Amino acid sequence: MGAYILRRFLLIFPTLFGIMLINFALTQFVPGGPIEQVAARLEGQGDALESVSGGAGDAGQDQGQVAADEGYIGARGLPPEFLAQLEVQFGFARIVCAEGFTGKPSITAPECRKEVIPPAERFFIMMGNYLRFDFGQSYFRSIDVMDLVIEKLPVSITLGLWSTLIAYFISIPMGIRKAVKDGSSFDTWTSGAIIVGYAIPGFLFAILLLVLFSGGSYFRLFPLRGLTSDGWEDLSWWGKAVDYLWHITLPVVASTISSFATLTLLTKNSFLEEIKKQYVMTARAKGLTESRVLYGHVFRNAMLIVIAGFPALFVSVFFGGSLIIETIFSLDGLGQLGFKAAVERDYPVIFGTLFFFGLIGLVMGIISDLMYVWVDPRIDFAKRG
Repeated sequence: MGAYILRRFLLIFPTLFGIMLINFALTQFVPGGPIEQVAARLEGQGDALESVSGGAGDAGQDQGQVAADEGYIGARGLPPEFLAQLEVQFGFARIVCAEGFTGKPSITAPECRKEVIPPAERFFIMMGNYLRFDFGQSYFRSIDVMDLVIEKLPVSITLGLWSTLIAYFISIPMGIRKAVKDGSSFDTWTSGAIIVGYAIPGFLFAILLLVLFSGGSYFRLFPLRGLTSDGWEDLSWWGKAVDYLWHITLPVVASTISSFATLTLLTKNSFLEEIKKQYVMTARAKGLTESRVLYGHVFRNAMLIVIAGFPALFVSVFFGGSLIIETIFSLDGLGQLGFKAAVERDYPVIFGTLFFFGLIGLVMGIISDLMYVWVDPRIDFAKRG
């Protein structure tokens, strides 16, 4: 088993390299890069060049001020020196100066020039930084990518952790009971409810919850947006916990509905398959109680897929994020972060989070295999043909 785990860990690096390479190559064909995004924001705004988020260095600000002093620049476009400085700042080019140059490298220096960095070289520079867990800074927020992700994590932790736990704690007992009562009225009406819940899109269910329980048209039982109330820092620890749970109830319910339906039916089908096997009939023939048969014999085999799949399900909910759920409930989480980064072409955020979350996802895949072995020791991945 140790050799198998070692092989899986060694495969992480080429897999992650392939993921990054494919996504990096795709971005080369997407129109409207970060330079174009900045230009679109600034053209026609005159002295707005002075307040570029994150700046383009002193040279860029000076060029912007000169252009603003000369009058309206919307019709002429941005100064070429300013755009060149942005390319250097964003890592698309570098400043190369003549041999013997002793001053500060600058686009405006006669002895210096801009040299475009080829995409292949930029990719390997990026991967070298990522291997040191240096993800750089956001183009438009002047903050390290990891600090930005950590800032958004509370929302994703809330939705991912609570949604996964609630789905398991409700779905497994209900799935077991549906298997035991297969064909009964309980199984019929719960299956109908599950199918209806699965058919309703998460965003539509979220809006329905807001209308019903957040003062839309009926009851005002839960807050409309956010994770905490104003003055949350002044509350006692008990008051903070209650306020936190009060705010997350509706978003968690909205994000749980689809996974709840899938997990319940998966549990039921797994138990139905195991209940029909010979060892269950033998256990019953020995006089064991139904509870002992279900939870002492059937449970381990039937729940193999469900329990072992917990890490993968948690990662998909935790890191996938729900952009629509976050938007509806005004939650600033990883879903919103990824969407804004894609729209703004904020490449450090896009590729930094892709690398980080891809690495965690691959590690969680190994943990899933280990959980299979833990649930059923008869499984040995090292002996697979």
